[in-house]
Amino acid sequence: MFYLRYPSIIAAICFLLACGSEPLQIDELDPNSPLNSIKMPPGFNIRVYADNVANARGMVLSPGGVLFVGSRREGKVYALQNLDGDHTAENMYTVDTGLRMPTGVAFREGALFVGAVNQILRYDNIESNLENPPDPVIVLDTLPSDRHHGWKYLGFGPDGRLYVPVGAPCNICNKEEEDQRYASILSMNPDGSDIQVFASGIRNTVGFDWHPVTDELWFTDNGRDLMGNEIPPDELNHAPTSGLHFGYPFHHATNVTDPEFGDQRAKETTVSPVQDLGPHVAAIGMAFYEGTMFPEEYRNQIFIAEHGSWNRDAKIGYRITLVRLDENNKSLGYEVFAEGWLQGEEQWGRPSDVLVVPGGALLVSDDQAGIVYRISYDE
Repeated sequence: MFYLRYPSIIAAICFLLACGSEPLQIDELDPNSPLNSIKMPPGFNIRVYADNVANARGMVLSPGGVLFVGSRREGKVYALQNLDGDHTAENMYTVDTGLRMPTGVAFREGALFVGAVNQILRYDNIESNLENPPDPVIVLDTLPSDRHHGWKYLGFGPDGRLYVPVGAPCNICNKEEEDQRYASILSMNPDGSDIQVFASGIRNTVGFDWHPVTDELWFTDNGRDLMGNEIPPDELNHAPTSGLHFGYPFHHATNVTDPEFGDQRAKETTVSPVQDLGPHVAAIGMAFYEGTMFPEEYRNQIFIAEHGSWNRDAKIGYRITLVRLDENNKSLGYEVFAEGWLQGEEQWGRPSDVLVVPGGALLVSDDQAGIVYRISYDE
């Protein structure tokens, strides 16, 4: 376990913060490395898997072992080729650039899918063309073009369909009345046809995964702003079937009624979260742990990347948390798994997504530091 023990580490972090949000260069052998500030349970270790991945966000691993990483403000999609087992990425390529917030990435049958606000793009046979990527095929270009909560998280479900969220284009509003795609998760065929609203009443999800046993969808949701420091909490939700409504903009978290819209829909007609998360933690990427490297107690439990608050008086988040479930999908608890990217009121990194890779390690993207970390376990 890493602990912040030395004042020189604080000085190093302050220096890194002064450099803005450019990718950090971390020397893991340096005793003043900011990695030494990350605290985790005993037996867990963290190292740099890849650096210089500016604004690293959503991740997906291809069957051939290429890690594709999206970004948001950077407008780039990266490919990290692993030539050293599952320990370090050796080569990095830029698949595309100049895109509109290409945050989400997914992979299917040799093709990389990228979500770029109103577009879904597909890069065919990409693993064989990393040095000279093909021009993208436009799968879909009719999604709402709002930049506010417009960045996408993509994933292919067990049913073979592509799942794509459309966030609410505001802090709090009822745009569903104008376009039912707002504040929802959509489901569609891989070619962009047969678009359906799978779940609604979702303010802004930028992370979801399917339970490895039940194949049911779970997702995080960011709570609204400007109701104070402590409410509403962010959410972890479970959508076992399609057609469910998760409360936004009428009700938030387990028992927070919206002061503007709360009287327009009965709470009994919406689905409450499985777990309220921290208030304004910006819970985004999430993943069920399906590996065998970590102790058995982590199997089929949920890791969440908390990007961190932006308008709370005292900052919160900037960490990896864990939600433990029982066999009936009820929450047994919500706890911090890895923290240290936030030092006092200053952060040197912001976890953005989590991904379990073959062998059982957990990758974590960091869009502030421009790093992908690898968390492993040794008894």
